[in-house]
Amino acid sequence: MGNKKTVMKWVMFSSFVVLVFGGLNYLMMGLLSFDLFAELFGGVNAIVSRVFYAIFGIAAVTLATIVIIRAFFGKQTKTTTPKRVTSTKSA
Repeated sequence: MGNKKTVMKWVMFSSFVVLVFGGLNYLMMGLLSFDLFAELFGGVNAIVSRVFYAIFGIAAVTLATIVIIRAFFGKQTKTTTPKRVTSTKSA
């Protein structure tokens, strides 16, 4: 596997894609009372549907953890105060 940045980018991208599909499914559940994954995989209590719901949850926790870590412990940009320029004009 690649370096740490490549792995993290892959984890973030795949978690994002999974969350988009999960979010669209929950949108359809809320607006249309239609659960796509339950219809495709045999009901809400079917093993495959429950695995997908677990994957949605894992993706959400993963992205939330990454966002929190980056917000509180990420790279801090150094702010520098501009140096005061004094002129040394002679009279």
